[in-house]
Amino acid sequence: MAILLTPDTRVLVQGMTGREGSFHTGQMRLMGTQVVAGVTPGKGGGDHDGVPIYDTVQDAVAATGANAAGIFVPPPYAADAIMEAAAAGLELIVCMTEGIPIQDMIRVKGFLSDFPRAHLLGPNCPGLLTPGVGKIGIIPQRFSAPGSIGIVARSGTLTYETMAALTAAGKGQSTVVGIGGDPINGMSFVDVLELFEADPNTTHVAVIGEIGGSDEERAAEYMGRGSRLRAVAFISGRTAPEGKRMGHAGAIVSGNRGTAQSKEAAFRAAGIEVAETTDQIVELLTAS
Repeated sequence: MAILLTPDTRVLVQGMTGREGSFHTGQMRLMGTQVVAGVTPGKGGGDHDGVPIYDTVQDAVAATGANAAGIFVPPPYAADAIMEAAAAGLELIVCMTEGIPIQDMIRVKGFLSDFPRAHLLGPNCPGLLTPGVGKIGIIPQRFSAPGSIGIVARSGTLTYETMAALTAAGKGQSTVVGIGGDPINGMSFVDVLELFEADPNTTHVAVIGEIGGSDEERAAEYMGRGSRLRAVAFISGRTAPEGKRMGHAGAIVSGNRGTAQSKEAAFRAAGIEVAETTDQIVELLTAS
């Protein structure tokens, strides 16, 4: 069993005929993901590498029974792509697009309130991967192995690094989830942790955060109420200077809010071990 992405998930890809969409769709299919359709307005009726193309998400869903979307649409059009997927009834929407304007995402968040069954992952995220089943997004599958450790992270690079280190240590993953680091996004740490908590195949979890915002503190509070999962946290950005924008996600520290230290303190107060390096994530998770 896994969370969000299972063998029954039928995926359509919005923007599949573009360079990035085409390449990563190929990688998704190589891993075994059921990619049943592509959506590119104006190109409906054709196919791309044997996958049928439709003009709209609604047409693709009606023809193929797709229930999930991967979005590789340029920033000016990505918000509309997310809303189109939700309006078509898709329950999992994974948006890899970086650089969507904040105003557009405010509009998306308001729109999604009318579609509570739609789970949005991202934007500006690497997606998710269920080892041995498939992936939606850009996470490199060669570093993965099936197992019982869940990973949820804001940083794409640290997602890959942690997954690869666990695999090298002989510890597989149940599902690997990158939630993205934009100021306004879809699923939070708590949203993903709730799913891991309910998944009997997940016994351990690595929570990998960054400076900026307070999502990690909320995750620590949630887990501090009691969890069956053996958890380890890691927060990047310890040496980030106050008031300086850091990284493509625009993480920023102001005063004592959003610092690595405040986030680490929250996890320790919740009884969760905090790794000081990515190598120590593996050590702490494999110690029990």
